[in-house]
Amino acid sequence: QVQLVESEGGLVQPGGSLRLSCAASGSIFSVDAMGWYRQVPGKERELVATITSGSSTKYADSVKGRFTISRDNAKNTVLLQMNSVKPEDTAVYHCNAKVWVGSPYTYFVELWGQGTLVTVSS
Repeated sequence: QVQLVESEGGLVQPGGSLRLSCAASGSIFSVDAMGWYRQVPGKERELVATITSGSSTKYADSVKGRFTISRDNAKNTVLLQMNSVKPEDTAVYHCNAKVWVGSPYTYFVELWGQGTLVTVSS
């Protein structure tokens, strides 16, 4: 079974920091792009940050300068370092990965994590 396993979010004070991690497990041949998205009730899911297999990154304007995405290809893991968090960062964060899976035939699939709640409040 192929899945994404996310770390726990939690309650963070404004201005504080939190790191999220997400690891792809299972019969994975290779991992392409990975990223983090977030969603609040009544609003569409939005991109937070993505990182390609070549470590090219993309960030939402709202998190630039505060969040940093990185990856460990050997561990099929993506990290999101969240610094100087704001109340508007409160959301359910979902890990995303585009991977090649399976054997003997491989196929391309997009995976989503279960989602982890990050609450920024004093």
